[in-house]
Amino acid sequence: MLINAGGDFLLADLLYAAQGHTWALRESWITTTVVHEAGKTVSAAAWLGVLLAWLWSLFDKRLTRWRRPLGYLAWATLAGAVTVSLLKAGSGMDCPWDLQRYGGLQPFVGLFDARPPSMGRAACFPAGHASAGYAWVTLYFFFCALRPRWRWAGLAVALGLGALFGISQQLRGAHFLSHDLWTLIICWLVALGGSTWLLRPNGKGTSA
Repeated sequence: MLINAGGDFLLADLLYAAQGHTWALRESWITTTVVHEAGKTVSAAAWLGVLLAWLWSLFDKRLTRWRRPLGYLAWATLAGAVTVSLLKAGSGMDCPWDLQRYGGLQPFVGLFDARPPSMGRAACFPAGHASAGYAWVTLYFFFCALRPRWRWAGLAVALGLGALFGISQQLRGAHFLSHDLWTLIICWLVALGGSTWLLRPNGKGTSA
């Protein structure tokens, strides 16, 4: 893992103790309704807007220059979130709130440790909700292709959203810090790989 379990436990222990040795914010209106549920909705709506803009560019010649970058933005942002989701489904790691250390029932099993069948399934690594923010690191490459001066602002938006979503989930006991950091790395690699394919000069994949 990006940081060892001791580092994860150190931060989670502090958050857990600060809430009175319980995950008091697990069902908080702010962390659940606003950041978790509304956050996913806003991210999904933004992605749908990008998809519609790309579809419009197929028919409007004025948007020809935007067509490939918009196609990249739609594809790579979705691909980052889906990749995290697929890895999460097969990781077999518990959330902090499921662990005995934090009032749950399960012992800690590392990512590469054998998980006893008696423990059942688990899918808490990497961090799915954080990917709704970190997947937008694609904005960096999108703006590199169209408005290079805005690339850092685009990256800041993605990092800010991902951090907001990730920290909120850590406060709820849903994830460790390393879960969020790996989500960022995965989303960045997908965005980078997609940019070399879809945004390279004379690249193919999205109509130019």
